[in-house]
Order: sequence, then C-alpha cells, then structure tokens
Amino acid sequence: QVTLVESGGGLVQAGGSLRLSCAISGRTDYVAAMAWFRQSAGKEREFVSGISYNGGYTDVAESVKGRFFVSRDNAKNEAYLEMDILKPEDKAVYCCAGHARDCPSQSEEDHTTWGQGTQVTVSS
Repeated sequence: QVTLVESGGGLVQAGGSLRLSCAISGRTDYVAAMAWFRQSAGKEREFVSGISYNGGYTDVAESVKGRFFVSRDNAKNEAYLEMDILKPEDKAVYCCAGHARDCPSQSEEDHTTWGQGTQVTVSS
C-alpha cells in the first residue's frame, strides 16, 4: 500500500506564495508519474500540474502557467508544487495524486493513489 500526504497549505494574501509538499510512504514503487489537482467549492476537481518520474517532463494547466511550478525529489519520496502570485481564484483544496506508470496525465481516472488534500485560501 502507498500513502500520499500533502502539507504546506494555508492562508495567504493575493500576490503571495505557498509551497505544497506531497510525501509518499509505503510502497513508493506504486507511484511513478505524479500530479496535483484542486477542487474549489461547488466546482469539479481540475488538473493543476503533473510531472514524470524523473522530472524530465512537466505539464501545467493554462490557468496557472507561469505562476505554479511542479518538482519532485525521489530520494526524499516527495513532490512539490510551488505556487507564486496567488490569486483569490486559486483558493481550493489541493491534492496530489500518483500514477502507477510513468505516464503523466491530466485525467483523474489515470491516477490510482490520492492524498487527502490541503486547503489553500487566498485573501484579496
């Protein structure tokens, strides 16, 4: 079994930054590609950013391009989402998700392992 645990969320003013972390534990070999998704109140969960196992491929949603940056450190079994120039519309619960194969994907259905999420709130 593999477990993902997010941390780093919180309250920040618009224009500020946060760095989310996702710790992978247990059968870490069950997770190859990873992604971040978010869900705002009353909205569907949406893809934010994804990364291949070795970090050589990254993907990011248009809505956060140039502001959010994904990375990972496999030696530490962690993934990260650096969020800069935060906007009120970025307020959401952010979840990390693991793909069993090294096939970065924007689709929720392709990810078999999910964290509980961490709340990000941006005040205007």
